[in-house]
Amino acid sequence: MSTALIILAAGQGTRMNSDTPKVLHKLAGAPLVWHAMSRATDIDAKKTLVVVGHGGDQVAASAKAFDPDVEIIWQTQQNGTGHAVLQTADALADFTGPIFVLFGDTPLLQPDTLQNMRTAYDNGAAVTVLGFDAQNPGGYGRLIVNGDQLQQIVEAKDATEDQKRVTLCNSGVMCVDGTVLFSLLADVTSDNAAGELYLTSIVGIARNRGLDCRVIRCAESETLGVNSRQDLAIAEAAFQSRARLSALDNGITLEAPDSVRFAFDTVIGRDVVLEPNIYFGPGVTIETGAHIRAFSHLESCHVSKGCVVGPYARLRPGAELGNGAKIGNFVEIKAAQIEENAKVNHFTYVGDARVGEGTNIGAGTIFCNYDGVNKHFTDIGKNVFIGSNSALVAPVSVGDNAFIATGSVITENVPAEDMAIARARQINKPGLGKRVMDRLRAAKGK
Repeated sequence: MSTALIILAAGQGTRMNSDTPKVLHKLAGAPLVWHAMSRATDIDAKKTLVVVGHGGDQVAASAKAFDPDVEIIWQTQQNGTGHAVLQTADALADFTGPIFVLFGDTPLLQPDTLQNMRTAYDNGAAVTVLGFDAQNPGGYGRLIVNGDQLQQIVEAKDATEDQKRVTLCNSGVMCVDGTVLFSLLADVTSDNAAGELYLTSIVGIARNRGLDCRVIRCAESETLGVNSRQDLAIAEAAFQSRARLSALDNGITLEAPDSVRFAFDTVIGRDVVLEPNIYFGPGVTIETGAHIRAFSHLESCHVSKGCVVGPYARLRPGAELGNGAKIGNFVEIKAAQIEENAKVNHFTYVGDARVGEGTNIGAGTIFCNYDGVNKHFTDIGKNVFIGSNSALVAPVSVGDNAFIATGSVITENVPAEDMAIARARQINKPGLGKRVMDRLRAAKGK
């Protein structure tokens, strides 16, 4: 049975105090809405819809960047969660499977939780609501239950004093049978304290029709909604804690776990060693047995088996390291392929380039890839030795087994096995150094 996913992302998020729509604020390097959209994989959703409103063009563009096939649904007037879901009625008119409703600002839901909700649907539940036991129920809607059977959802504004003492609260996340969702919503009214169409109202309507309504419980931490900068910081800490524990469980060594910062999509193989103070931006894959040393920054790059990176290295987008490559201290790699067992060990910039297998790049070497307007490519062959403090002015190529003398500025191609020397000849002037210094000191009165 096909599954659909609706993500509600139309809210303004005034408590963020920001010009950026709330769901575009980033958690672990990715917009909040991406985290919600990534749940589509967990439930095998064949159709994903994002309901946008405030800052809708920006939200839509971000959602499309994550999944070009996502459907964007506009809610031009925000009139409650039920009204938001109603906007998807035409797009899901013929949909008969389970429909999940998630929120674009709730990034910490776990796959097992959603699978438990799907299981409830498979076992006959027309409406399944995700609940949690709150330490401080406050303004949360209360779930009135009998076992796992959901009797009623009462919004905090409309709750009696007895109902307010209930600690089982509504997360807002639902899984509803697609054959009944919109007929239930058709009977929802705005007869409540806020004068809005609540999605939660469908529970009472469903029960009056004799439909099965259930509750699935999860940890309160999974349901955290990000409504403020403080919430965002709390969610970031929770995400990082989970990511670190998952890494340790998967055979990765973290020498100082609290100092390693993961992105939402970081992929790391077993037996990788991560030293302290490492930052992973989006799009990083580290293969088995690599060693990332302290204070390194990696984003949108691929590190193959047995590589050593750092300390204090920066791998920028497009950096591709072959097996056993070594990238040392204060080295920056951008849009470059460093092939197997090549070494770039000290104080070097490599951009828009290929560095061949077994090649050694000396300290202080610069790949001059930008002419002020365009980027140009540098191609270095196998087993090349590049002396320290050299500059390679692209576009330029260096053939296999060539040798670049220290301090050279290479502006022309170097054939295989040649030595290139491109620097001014040294001239020593006998005694001139002392005479110059004596004259300078005399001029200064020393």
